[in-house]
Amino acid sequence: MKIIGPDALVFGVDDVAACSQYLVDYGLVAAGGGRFEALDGTAIVVKARNDASLPPALASGSSLRETVYGVADAATLDDIENELRRDREVTRQDGVVRCLDDMGFALAFQVTVRKPLKMPVEAVNAPGAPVSRAPNVIGVTEDMPARPRTLSHVVYFVPDIGKAEAFYLRLGFVRTDFFTDCGPFLRPAGTLDHHTLFMIQTPPFMKGVEHFTFHVGGPTEVMLAGTRFVKKGYESFWGPGRHKFGSNWFWYFNSPFGCHVEYDADMDLHDASWTPRETPMGADASQAFLFQYRDKWAPGGPPPKGAAA
Repeated sequence: MKIIGPDALVFGVDDVAACSQYLVDYGLVAAGGGRFEALDGTAIVVKARNDASLPPALASGSSLRETVYGVADAATLDDIENELRRDREVTRQDGVVRCLDDMGFALAFQVTVRKPLKMPVEAVNAPGAPVSRAPNVIGVTEDMPARPRTLSHVVYFVPDIGKAEAFYLRLGFVRTDFFTDCGPFLRPAGTLDHHTLFMIQTPPFMKGVEHFTFHVGGPTEVMLAGTRFVKKGYESFWGPGRHKFGSNWFWYFNSPFGCHVEYDADMDLHDASWTPRETPMGADASQAFLFQYRDKWAPGGPPPKGAAA
């Protein structure tokens, strides 16, 4: 089943205005109706928590109300519907198939809205390699764009990782890596991205979304977008740094959605020949390295805040 990845995440929140402003400052574009889009049309949708059009909330009160998956074609949509109808209630209306997964998360499936992107990749010059960035082409400027390109992945807190994973394996997802006693990284068949879904074992009362993220164009864009976000007053939670599983660069922020929101870039790609890895969860397993944001500083000036005298 050629599921590509999340087309949209739908939230029901207490403060629609704050969440909407957050997404605009993060770099998404308001498209009307509470929809905020990346460059390829993938999106976050924001509605009031009591909006009658939303699926019922999880018992935990998580603000994530629906994950909308984009699929490659109508045949895939038919296959998903037929598989799901074997053991659960399924609806289909206006080309969208809806159900609950085995943890109670509301899901929707549709032929993807993603628009093909044709954009430059971050160019890096290195001794011993062909020139990637031509002479006199500047690598970074204060005003260079660093906008979210596409919705990358979502992370769930779940009370039973075995049961949760088994549901997605039915739909053609494969495990790429695994944190022992914590959870799996899952890649659907329609993409080579290391993961579009990661799940973390938690007590039932925590069930919900831990974070979501959009891909930007490279590590420099992670740094620029994150720095601009900090300057707008948003609080950095973790990063910048680089993960081990997936190898993606990251920078996480607190948000008014009640979950974290990440910028990421340069994720590993895998195909059917990949052998999943497994390791215990921990700081050394989660990141290859981690930076800490500081205010700008120049040699000759006073020491940066927090530096030893």
